[in-house]
Amino acid sequence: MKILYYDCFAGVSGDMNLAALIDLGVSPDYLKAELAKLAIDDEFALQCQPEKCNGIQGMQVHVHLNGQQHGHSHSHEHTHGHDHTHACAPAHVHGHSLVEAGYLPHRNLADVTAIIMQSALADPVKQTSLSIFRRIAEAEAKVHGKSLEDVHFHEVGATDSIVDIVGAAICFHALGVDAVWSSPLELGGGFVHCAHGMVPVPAPATVEILHGIPTSRGGVEHEATTPTGAAIIAALVDAFTAAPVMTTLSTGYGIGHRRTERPNMLRVHLAEVDEAAGAGPAR
Repeated sequence: MKILYYDCFAGVSGDMNLAALIDLGVSPDYLKAELAKLAIDDEFALQCQPEKCNGIQGMQVHVHLNGQQHGHSHSHEHTHGHDHTHACAPAHVHGHSLVEAGYLPHRNLADVTAIIMQSALADPVKQTSLSIFRRIAEAEAKVHGKSLEDVHFHEVGATDSIVDIVGAAICFHALGVDAVWSSPLELGGGFVHCAHGMVPVPAPATVEILHGIPTSRGGVEHEATTPTGAAIIAALVDAFTAAPVMTTLSTGYGIGHRRTERPNMLRVHLAEVDEAAGAGPAR
């Protein structure tokens, strides 16, 4: 059985996941061509480039927005790179400003669903993308005490989150594996600042998404796993184990945007396993 194994010793974010899967062998040109099927390519440009972290060669992904991002500047590093999906960013009024006017549209879950379902993407990619998005929206609704329909946070529909999440689904299906395994997720520690003040790491939405999933905390003093990264793992992973018995075939490294004492990277293996052996607790 061929699997992906996520080694999340430094957590996981949307951009680190994309970078690792590209480094594992997914063509950047193929990814860009597939993302163009969303018909929002006037809103962003995807840049993939080799990068090193602690001497280890990997890939790094940047999503350059062709408009003004809501409440987050891309001119400086945020807690984890460009992946700005976390539970405590400010809420925004739902509306659709024009890209030509220098603004990207605010979207809710219904808007994102429409974009994905009306695209020319393959049905499995659509369903995987929506599964990831729904996990984030449900977590946001729980954290903020709203119904799913009333969640109008820009995190759910921000352009870079759409790229990270739909890109994750595109890469996953392109690799054609039989299953996905993962180590426990490192969540980090400390606090992050948001519109409501300081909140503890892991952020509330991350906690909600990862109920029932093995995690560790305190390995680093920053937000190591973001809601986007958490939702990707929650949607894709079939089993969790810290000690997999597997034969690795190739390895990809997704380099994060922070420089930290612990290497800020996501390692993903393409591997073969004995299907009868199993990985441990399945989900």
